[in-house]
Amino acid sequence: MYGFGVSEIQMITDALMDYANNEIVAYAGMVLILSAFVLETRGVLHSKEKLYLVMMAMGSGLLAIRAFLIDEWAFLILEVAWFLAAILGIWSLKEAVDGG
Repeated sequence: MYGFGVSEIQMITDALMDYANNEIVAYAGMVLILSAFVLETRGVLHSKEKLYLVMMAMGSGLLAIRAFLIDEWAFLILEVAWFLAAILGIWSLKEAVDGG
């Protein structure tokens, strides 16, 4: 037909699906981080509130996965640091509630 065999079509399809899945992860992470930021700057959430920190942890975690998959090491380091900061914030909230 056009010089494409079944294996070439499968390879193209797999590449497109991998790309789409990676993009979904990236967009989900971006939406979580930007939503938390917008809600915080509008006074709806506060930066030391659990929901804000969870949104930041989830968003940066997803973007860290994306950065790893595309071999963007500087971006990966940034997102891992952001993820850890959010997790430590959540942990400090738990310790404050527990009285520790």
